[in-house]
Amino acid sequence: MVQFAGFWIRVGAYLIDAILLAIFIYLFQSLTGINMGASYSANMGDLSAAGGEDVASPLGSVISFLIYLVYFAGLESSAWQATVGKKALGLIVVDTSGNRISFLRALGRFFGRLLSAIILMIGYIMVAFTEKKQGLHDKLASTYVLKGQPGEYSTAGVFE
Repeated sequence: MVQFAGFWIRVGAYLIDAILLAIFIYLFQSLTGINMGASYSANMGDLSAAGGEDVASPLGSVISFLIYLVYFAGLESSAWQATVGKKALGLIVVDTSGNRISFLRALGRFFGRLLSAIILMIGYIMVAFTEKKQGLHDKLASTYVLKGQPGEYSTAGVFE
């Protein structure tokens, strides 16, 4: 039986991903010296103690964006069919036939997520109210997020 992943479990998966990405970006910035806006002091965000402004350079912004793009699109189109957060919570991303998505579809889903966010997060909130728990980005990319393991739903016609 197909189990669509609901709003809160997807929020949990994203929080795991966000923490991992924040750590990676902070380490990357520390090693390269490229300002990616990840300078935090132990003094609760005191910018003067952190050594100045906490604003990413243009290059840092581009690199940060590319890291997010490669992370989400790369992992969701991989054999895992999930980011680390989704994998940790037993979720996978599939197309409307239940198959693994291509990198191009994952890329479209990634850019759809940006649209979901800029319209006051309504694209994400849709997950809580749609029959198959799809956000705007899922609808645009013709994808579902399911509870399951890779390959479990790869039978054409499962979702019809």
